[in-house]
Amino acid sequence: MKTLYIDCFAGISGDMFLGSMLDLGLDKEIFIEKLGQLSLHGYEVDIRKSEKKHITGTKVDVSCSEDHPHRGLKDICRIIDESTLETSIIEQSKRAFRLLAEAEGKVHGKLPEEVHFHEVGAMDSIIDIVGAFILVHMAAPERIVFSSLNVGSGTVKCAHGIMPVPAPATVELLRGKPVYSMGEPAERTTPTGALLAACLADTFGEMPSGKMLECGTGIGTRDTDIPNILRIFSIEQDYSCKEGLASRFEEEKGVVLETNIDDMNPQVYETVMDELFSEGAMDVWLSPIIMKKGRPANTLSCLCSPGDLNRMSEIILRSTSTLGIRTYPVDKVRLDHIIKEIKTSFGECHIKEGWLGEELIKTSIEYEDLKKISFEQNIPVIKLRELLMREIISK
Repeated sequence: MKTLYIDCFAGISGDMFLGSMLDLGLDKEIFIEKLGQLSLHGYEVDIRKSEKKHITGTKVDVSCSEDHPHRGLKDICRIIDESTLETSIIEQSKRAFRLLAEAEGKVHGKLPEEVHFHEVGAMDSIIDIVGAFILVHMAAPERIVFSSLNVGSGTVKCAHGIMPVPAPATVELLRGKPVYSMGEPAERTTPTGALLAACLADTFGEMPSGKMLECGTGIGTRDTDIPNILRIFSIEQDYSCKEGLASRFEEEKGVVLETNIDDMNPQVYETVMDELFSEGAMDVWLSPIIMKKGRPANTLSCLCSPGDLNRMSEIILRSTSTLGIRTYPVDKVRLDHIIKEIKTSFGECHIKEGWLGEELIKTSIEYEDLKKISFEQNIPVIKLRELLMREIISK
């Protein structure tokens, strides 16, 4: 299995992603040719070798003649639809800009269709985002894993003035994703970088085990204390030596945090669990137990990636009455899964497919979509799920 591991120790931006992908050895001429299939004119792409902190890699600069027009979602989708790119690249690119419009709309209190992009609506940003999907299509990985993202700190100057780091749209795009801040104040993960992580990551975690094939280094623009680079590793994960069915599962490392609580208002659990999930926990659950002297209590358990252990521990210690937590490492196996948006007679909804190798063995409908449609059309959730599953299976 060909896996790309995106090492965001210095954050991620669109130009750094393009540079690191090209530095893996992808054909620059084919990349430029495919960009030319977009209905955009008056730009140049400069691809050259460069370095930061004595680390050599590839620098990508996009220069254009336009003066940063404010394009809306409809304008950008039209530009993408008018291209002759592969259908998968077109759909991924449009989905990315819709996700960005939803994030910007939430920040500014607008519908996605009412949002006018500023920096990200400019020609160079469109090329960064669509170019990223072109390069991923060219590389054809079977899996993409992102590290936790260094978002930076301080402030950044943008079209709306001076904004805190991470920028509000970046925050929305990274909800539920593992993040941290390290190094001197700077914007290390840009809105474009956050968008790529939100759209491309199959999972977040440590570097997966396997044979390292290549390492591509993308060079950023800023000079900071941390080398302003993005590294992408191409790794061959070989499961052929494993026996039985397990060789067809996805494998990950995890950590379980547990604490027994017998002296806390049970209303507090909901807020703690919501906070853990919002900060990137893989799962959180409660188990009823009996403690010493016959006291009824609960075990609060949290499953997270090893890199999130400290952050999850702090949330539990700050937000509950416990004085301590026990932890233990776990190995995870799971089905390879994808989430797809489909059209049904009841409206659009998302489904999750679970794959065992090349065999589709599970399909489920995202509950939030079920709940929304149930409320809007006054159909009980249990009945709606049955009707939708029949329709999905029959297609």
